[in-house]
Amino acid sequence: MSYMLLIIEPTGQRATRTEAEGREVYGRMQRFGEALQARGQLKASESLASQASAVRVSTAGEGAKVVDGPFAEAKEMVGGFFLLDCDSLDEAVAIARECPAAEWATVEVRALAPCYE
Repeated sequence: MSYMLLIIEPTGQRATRTEAEGREVYGRMQRFGEALQARGQLKASESLASQASAVRVSTAGEGAKVVDGPFAEAKEMVGGFFLLDCDSLDEAVAIARECPAAEWATVEVRALAPCYE
């Protein structure tokens, strides 16, 4: 079954790191992904840019609404993800506990499934 680990980090946290600290953290995440790849569990992974370059689109209500980031009301942002192939939720949670980002962010574990279930 497919599970996604969503890295939910505090908005603005990245700006508190020096370039060297940011590269070290990113390197740890890359090595984590490489280990998952070697175990045959990684389907995909990506880091996401900050919300400063994000755009939100809504067509609900009266016409389309487009809001450019950063989003003042947001206290957290999705910083990246790992898409995994796991046998169970317990296995996905165990992998989330191994994720370096769990030290500075929340790692949300979600099963992929139709939205009507």
